[in-house]
Amino acid sequence: MSVVATSFGIEEALEQLQLKDVNKGTSTGSNWFSEGDEIASYSPVDGRLIGKVTTTSKEDYEKVMESATEAFKSWRVMPAPQRGEVVRQFGEELRRLKEPLGKLVSYEMGKSYQEGLGEVQEMIDICDFAVGLSRQLHGLTMHSERPGHRMYEQYHPLGVVGIISAFNFPVAVWSWNTALAWICGDVCVWKPSEKAPLCGVACQKIAAKVFADNNLPEGISCLINGDYRVGEYMTTDKRIPLISATGSTRMGKIVAKTVGERLGKSLLELGGNNAIIVTPDADIKMTVIGAVFGAVGTAGQRCTSTRRLIIHESIYDKVKDAVVAAYGQLRIGNPLDENNHVGPLIDKDAVRMYQEALDRVVDEGGNLVVEGGVLVGEGYESGCYVKPAIAEADNSFQIVQHETFAPVLYLLKYSGDVENAIEIQNGVAQGLSSAIMTNNLREAERFLSHAGSDCGIANVNIGTSGAEIGGAFGGEKETGGGRESGSDAWKIYMRRQTNTINYTTELPLAQGIKFDL
Repeated sequence: MSVVATSFGIEEALEQLQLKDVNKGTSTGSNWFSEGDEIASYSPVDGRLIGKVTTTSKEDYEKVMESATEAFKSWRVMPAPQRGEVVRQFGEELRRLKEPLGKLVSYEMGKSYQEGLGEVQEMIDICDFAVGLSRQLHGLTMHSERPGHRMYEQYHPLGVVGIISAFNFPVAVWSWNTALAWICGDVCVWKPSEKAPLCGVACQKIAAKVFADNNLPEGISCLINGDYRVGEYMTTDKRIPLISATGSTRMGKIVAKTVGERLGKSLLELGGNNAIIVTPDADIKMTVIGAVFGAVGTAGQRCTSTRRLIIHESIYDKVKDAVVAAYGQLRIGNPLDENNHVGPLIDKDAVRMYQEALDRVVDEGGNLVVEGGVLVGEGYESGCYVKPAIAEADNSFQIVQHETFAPVLYLLKYSGDVENAIEIQNGVAQGLSSAIMTNNLREAERFLSHAGSDCGIANVNIGTSGAEIGGAFGGEKETGGGRESGSDAWKIYMRRQTNTINYTTELPLAQGIKFDL
């Protein structure tokens, strides 16, 4: 791997993560191979080359699948609490390497160092959650209508779980899936984003050490690298009963169709177009904090980023002025410098889409109250730094209906009661995260009712961005319907089986059917 020395301890972090001499991008654990084309990872922070890894060929992929399917045979019969102990050790390794891995996430993806550390903490938290879960993989016992019979249901491991993750959370979303899948007795094949391949390599090396220390076979944790063509190896492979994919709605529809055609299962976490409703009873200070972090955190590149602020007309100007004033205090620059609030977009393609969105909202009749633009000059050499922008718009604008993965916030005005605001919020194709700012109990409960928010996540007096381990994460409509991370999300990684036991000397049939011989 070619490494350029940079400030803020990046070289030291790469050393701690054992990344300085890696160039292979395919792994079944401690075994690294592949002779495919190279993926070069350039940091959006300063435009410098971090390193290169080779992609996975079809032949390499077959080696991975052979290893994974073989490992599943022994991993699935290990008692779940023992699998939990292995996951606990993985969590401990993440604690030990939290700072260097957080720096790598920040440098390769561009989010702030604090957000990078937060992402690794999510990995640690899901490991803790999974360890407890390893003793609670429960089914139900039911009364049979037939005398002398007992019915119950139980859950068994699925097999090989394929994971396709996105660049914006290059390590956390993999761990959400992997920790639960491992606890359930599954083995995992992971294709990280080609925009953040080194984060994938780092995580695989950490996991491989833990499995090797426990004398466990190769193949429980596997890594492949490449573009969408490598992802197609998994989506078309009948040996993989579940594909978990995170990314755009466009990508998700392709995955769902491909996996569905072979009657496989898919877990989809796709786009969001998230809104905060601000009612006359809102705490304005809290609203500003939640809205600004939601809109500019990770430079607007979260699926839960706040895209729309739906404000009651009676307080519209007051809220607008407060948010605009807060934007004036934002510091944009190297995300490893903790004095900065906003880092770069992932690459120049993202910058282009950001500029097109600003042009489009003006063309449709919107008004830019905080103008955007690309930053140039010292500290912005990568060409990926942009100014967070705010536009007054209407929910009917096509650009507002579309998810732009960049720091562009749309201000929308509503009149009347909260039902009108909820209608505006729900009036988009996506259904991931939503929030309401109000101190009015009736408004809050209305928002959370059956006729309220149609999103998978609905918050009161906190923003749309950020979710803690324990609650199921995911959304409805074009967000895909998937659920990860908490609650009973573990069930997607297992197959359900209903069992009936007859402990008599007779064989009565259900529904009273007679069949005498």
